[in-house]
Amino acid sequence: MRTTQTVTISLPPDLAAEVDRLATAEHRTRSELIREAFRQYVERRRRWEELFTYGQRVVARRGLIEKDIDDAVKRRRRARARSSR
Repeated sequence: MRTTQTVTISLPPDLAAEVDRLATAEHRTRSELIREAFRQYVERRRRWEELFTYGQRVVARRGLIEKDIDDAVKRRRRARARSSR
Protein backbone atom coordinates (compact mmCIF):
# COMPACT_ATOMS: atom_id res chain seq x y z
CA MET A 1 0.00 0.00 0.00
CA ARG A 2 1.24 3.51 -0.85
CA THR A 3 2.17 5.85 1.97
CA THR A 4 1.48 8.96 -0.10
CA GLN A 5 -1.24 10.20 -2.38
CA THR A 6 -0.57 12.16 -5.55
CA VAL A 7 -2.31 15.52 -5.86
CA THR A 8 -2.07 17.64 -8.99
CA ILE A 9 -2.08 21.42 -8.67
CA SER A 10 -1.81 24.25 -11.18
CA LEU A 11 0.42 27.24 -10.55
CA PRO A 12 0.93 30.40 -12.55
CA PRO A 13 4.29 30.33 -14.33
CA ASP A 14 5.93 32.89 -12.03
CA LEU A 15 4.91 30.98 -8.90
CA ALA A 16 6.03 27.67 -10.42
CA ALA A 17 9.40 29.26 -11.18
CA GLU A 18 9.65 30.48 -7.58
CA VAL A 19 8.88 26.97 -6.30
CA ASP A 20 11.64 25.57 -8.50
CA ARG A 21 14.08 28.29 -7.43
CA LEU A 22 13.43 27.68 -3.72
CA ALA A 23 13.50 23.91 -4.08
CA THR A 24 16.87 24.13 -5.80
CA ALA A 25 18.25 26.59 -3.23
CA GLU A 26 17.12 24.35 -0.36
CA HIS A 27 18.17 21.11 -2.06
CA ARG A 28 14.60 19.77 -1.92
CA THR A 29 12.17 18.38 -4.43
CA ARG A 30 9.11 20.39 -5.39
CA SER A 31 7.00 17.92 -3.45
CA GLU A 32 9.07 18.32 -0.28
CA LEU A 33 8.90 22.09 -0.51
CA ILE A 34 5.14 22.17 -1.11
CA ARG A 35 4.47 19.59 1.63
CA GLU A 36 6.39 21.71 4.13
CA ALA A 37 4.61 24.87 3.02
CA PHE A 38 1.24 23.19 3.46
CA ARG A 39 2.21 21.80 6.89
CA GLN A 40 3.09 25.31 7.99
CA TYR A 41 -0.16 26.69 6.56
CA VAL A 42 -2.23 24.06 8.41
CA GLU A 43 -0.39 24.74 11.68
CA ARG A 44 -0.73 28.52 11.33
CA ARG A 45 -4.44 28.18 10.57
CA ARG A 46 -4.92 25.91 13.60
CA ARG A 47 -3.21 28.46 15.84
CA TRP A 48 -5.38 31.31 14.47
CA GLU A 49 -8.49 29.23 15.13
CA GLU A 50 -7.32 28.68 18.73
CA LEU A 51 -6.74 32.43 19.14
CA PHE A 52 -10.17 33.31 17.77
CA THR A 53 -11.82 30.71 20.01
CA TYR A 54 -9.96 32.12 23.01
CA GLY A 55 -11.01 35.65 22.02
CA GLN A 56 -14.64 34.61 21.72
CA ARG A 57 -14.53 33.07 25.21
CA VAL A 58 -13.01 36.23 26.69
CA VAL A 59 -15.59 38.41 24.94
CA ALA A 60 -18.45 36.24 26.20
CA ARG A 61 -17.04 36.03 29.74
CA ARG A 62 -16.56 39.79 30.00
CA GLY A 63 -19.77 40.70 28.19
CA LEU A 64 -17.91 42.81 25.65
CA ILE A 65 -19.34 44.09 22.40
CA GLU A 66 -17.57 44.68 19.09
CA LYS A 67 -17.18 48.41 19.76
CA ASP A 68 -15.33 47.65 23.02
CA ILE A 69 -12.86 45.50 21.13
CA ASP A 70 -12.41 48.03 18.31
CA ASP A 71 -11.75 50.78 20.87
CA ALA A 72 -9.20 48.63 22.72
CA VAL A 73 -7.37 47.82 19.47
CA LYS A 74 -7.28 51.51 18.50
CA ARG A 75 -5.92 52.47 21.92
CA ARG A 76 -3.23 49.79 21.66
CA ARG A 77 -2.22 50.93 18.17
CA ARG A 78 -1.97 54.56 19.29
CA ALA A 79 0.16 53.54 22.27
CA ARG A 80 2.48 51.50 20.06
CA ALA A 81 2.80 54.35 17.56
CA ARG A 82 3.74 56.76 20.38
CA SER A 83 6.30 54.38 21.85
CA SER A 84 8.02 53.77 18.50
CA ARG A 85 8.72 57.47 17.89
